[in-house]
Amino acid sequence: MQVSESTAEPFVPSRGGLRALRDAARDCRGCDLYKSATQTVFGSGPSRARLLFVGEQPGDREDIEGEPFVGPAGGLLDRALAEAGIERGDAYLTNAVKHFKFVPQDRGKRRIHKKPSTTEMRACRPWLVAELRVVRPEIVVCLGATAAQALMGGDFRISRERGVLLDFPEIAGVEPRPVSLLATTHPSAVVRAPDRREAYRGLVSDLEVVAAALGS
Repeated sequence: MQVSESTAEPFVPSRGGLRALRDAARDCRGCDLYKSATQTVFGSGPSRARLLFVGEQPGDREDIEGEPFVGPAGGLLDRALAEAGIERGDAYLTNAVKHFKFVPQDRGKRRIHKKPSTTEMRACRPWLVAELRVVRPEIVVCLGATAAQALMGGDFRISRERGVLLDFPEIAGVEPRPVSLLATTHPSAVVRAPDRREAYRGLVSDLEVVAAALGS
C-alpha cells in the first residue's frame, strides 16, 4: 500500500478488536521507521482494561521480542507497579510510536535509542487512538514527556503537571473517552537518573495516585 504522507491512518482497520489492530500493524508503512526496526511492537494487555499506560517507543529488547516494556525499564516498571498496588496484568501497555528508532554505534553492534520526531509521532497516532477506542480505559498514564505530548499537545510539560490527575482531552475517534490522564516519568529515565532511589520513589508515588483513583 502506498501513502502520500506520513500517517498510519490507511493501515488502521475500521473494524475489529485488538487482534485485528495488531495484525494490521505488522504491515504498517505509515512512516519510515519500519525500514530499520525489526518489527512492529504493538500494545499488550486485556482487551478491556481500566488502566492504560503509554510510553514513548519500544527499546532494543522490545524491538527484538515484539512486546512492550520487556527490557530493563519494563522490569523497573513492574516493581514500581507492584509497590503501588497495581497488577500489571490488569493494565494495557503500549507506546506512542510502534517502531524502534535508534542510532547504530560500535559498527552496528549497539543500537542507541533516539527520540522520535513530531512527524513520526503524528504518523503513528492513529494506532494509539484505535487502542484507546477499543480498550476503553478509565485512566491513561503517560510515561514520559513524549507520550504525554502525543495526547495533550506539544506545550504539555511534565514538570508542571506530573503526578496530577487531569481531565482527559477530547480526541476525535476516542469515545467514550477516558476519565483521567496522569503523566509521570518514564522508567528508563529512572534507570538513568543520578539519584535512582529518589527517582524511583517519585515514580511509585505517582502510581499510588493512580491506584487510589482506581479504588475510589
